Amino acid sequence: MKYMTDTKDIFLADSNILIYAYEKTPSPEQKKAEDLIARCWASKIRLAVSIQNLAEFAYVAVKKSKLSFDESRVFVEDIANFNGFAKISYSPLTVISAIEISKKYKMSFWDSLISATMIENRIFNIYTENTRDFKVPGINAVNPLK
Repeated sequence: MKYMTDTKDIFLADSNILIYAYEKTPSPEQKKAEDLIARCWASKIRLAVSIQNLAEFAYVAVKKSKLSFDESRVFVEDIANFNGFAKISYSPLTVISAIEISKKYKMSFWDSLISATMIENRIFNIYTENTRDFKVPGINAVNPLK
């Protein structure tokens, strides 16, 4: 696995942040998430997304009728093609690590997989609405929507 360099200040944007950012109904959470993502588009900050985050975003955005299939595809394509978002993925060994994290910290498998993917890619910060879901020591979970 090729590790990213200089990841100390990079935050992974969790799926819920991406979904809030692209909701069509204005809310305080939507505005804060939109502003955060806009800072990345403007190259003021660099964010990371995991392939899992993009898949969750696409599924939830369409399932909950927040975006059409086409809108969801364009969003994912835009992130995939923009270097301001570091894209991280996982391997079969990451899945094994996620199982161990889930067992040890009594976390959902999917949050454990995000945590394991972050650790493997040396990213230790995550923006998420669900800070309590990331119990792994060394992972700094921050709610930017407060």
